[in-house]
Amino acid sequence: MLILWYLDRATALVAYPALYLAVVTGIPFNAPWMGALHDASRRVHLEVSTFALLVTLAHGVVGLADAVLVVTGQVPPPSYSVPYFVAGVLVGLGALTLLVVAVLGFLDARRFRRPWGPQVIHAFAYGGFAFATVHAVAIGTDVGHVARLGILVAAAFVVYLLLERLVGGVDWSAVVPGARGTER
Repeated sequence: MLILWYLDRATALVAYPALYLAVVTGIPFNAPWMGALHDASRRVHLEVSTFALLVTLAHGVVGLADAVLVVTGQVPPPSYSVPYFVAGVLVGLGALTLLVVAVLGFLDARRFRRPWGPQVIHAFAYGGFAFATVHAVAIGTDVGHVARLGILVAAAFVVYLLLERLVGGVDWSAVVPGARGTER
């Protein structure tokens, strides 16, 4: 069963960066004031997101099979406690559930009537990414101390992009008297 563990690790090591790129390319997708990021995201976001979802689904299936083997005692447990491992697996399942709901909302917009719009669907995708980040940091056995720091810095960059998206499109002259409008 060692091959299953390696396959679980390999899909995880590809899935998280792919999810990260899907989020980073999705934020400026409909934000023309973000310039070159907007142009680049319009070219690659759907393809990157599709790849990320497929690899994440593969990791979910393989990871669940690996988790069952750990919990039933058929393979040695990780270096941390089994309840902690199970909690991490549940967080991962939460991430996968949110991502699948987001994709279903995108593929069949009629599936979810109002108030389900693109903002709600993307909120599910961002929530899935947040859960995936917690899952990676908590039980990613290949994630060392330096990699954890890198994941947290990358997540901070996503928060920055979200704030830029939120604030960047505001016409400040309408909000603050005497302020200039956006130059973008």
